[in-house]
Amino acid sequence: MSQRKIIHVDCDCFYAAIEMRDDPSLAGKPLAVGGSADRRGVIATCNYEARAYGVRSAMASAHALKLCPDLTILKPRFEVYRSVSREIQAIFRDYTELIEPLSLDEAYLDVSECSRFEGSATRIAQDIRRRVSQDLHITVSAGVAPNKFLAKIASDWRKPNGLFVITPAQVDDFVAALPVSKLHGVGKVTADKLARLGIRDCGDLRSWRKLDLVKTFGSFGERLWGLAHGIDNRPVNNDSRRQSVSVENTYDQDLPDLDACLAQLPALLETLEERIARLDRSYRPDKPFVKVKFHDFTQTTLEQAGAGRDLDSYRLLLSAAHARGNKAVRLLGVGVRLHDLRGRQEQLELFAP
Repeated sequence: MSQRKIIHVDCDCFYAAIEMRDDPSLAGKPLAVGGSADRRGVIATCNYEARAYGVRSAMASAHALKLCPDLTILKPRFEVYRSVSREIQAIFRDYTELIEPLSLDEAYLDVSECSRFEGSATRIAQDIRRRVSQDLHITVSAGVAPNKFLAKIASDWRKPNGLFVITPAQVDDFVAALPVSKLHGVGKVTADKLARLGIRDCGDLRSWRKLDLVKTFGSFGERLWGLAHGIDNRPVNNDSRRQSVSVENTYDQDLPDLDACLAQLPALLETLEERIARLDRSYRPDKPFVKVKFHDFTQTTLEQAGAGRDLDSYRLLLSAAHARGNKAVRLLGVGVRLHDLRGRQEQLELFAP
């Protein structure tokens, strides 16, 4: 198999960058895009001036204003952001059709078969960054590597407005020195557990046998072993399909108890059914789930195979999820996992007479 060439492109504070582009008077000032503080809003993104004060995405807007009293918080303009995202992806398609969007502001590109710039992934990434800056007047950071795992790490290496390249010859040394906290799927809990075992970087992780990692971390242990050796065989998937459909609401006032949460279910389920009805026939609703975010921002999600999508079934799920925290609730969500029928239909057509 020939060596893959993967680019991960990540826009720099995308929503805020567009707002500063469209209103230059905002440049150089602490800026965030999100919900208003008096309606319990949350920060979607912010510029680097705001980050210097400790403001971060997913932070309550009220808390962000305490950290940075001069912070300007703008209401999101999602139609504008989606339009710019489409323009960026149009630039991507000049180099490859193998594009896997992760969100409006980031994507993987497989440029292994691209003949432009004599097949140099580094020069392709440089040209993409140049064109986005020149045509759309925002900046993007990019990472170039032989696989998705390393390309994503590389794109963050020299943010903002940076480019970092990990060549195949550099993979082994680069990964050996990489802190395990940088590995995909390693959160604070797993990082703390690894630290207690004396594992702080991938060099430490390599001293463990795969079997021992599986015994200690379950199926994730095998993934850890692969990442510690720079292995990631996931292809760039340009056939994105929905995994679920859901609806959630953040309440102006905390819901004080379970009864108050249950009272919100009918309205949430009505909106959910409307969204399910808009799906095409290649999807079949499967497992229902609920999401609960408590007043202290801890959250839990609970789903159940075989359960119905009726009000009583969601009541049982919500009651069980609420019991995990038994605290006042700021956000409720309901949804359903989706079963993709298209793959099955295509298989039937393959074997049809």
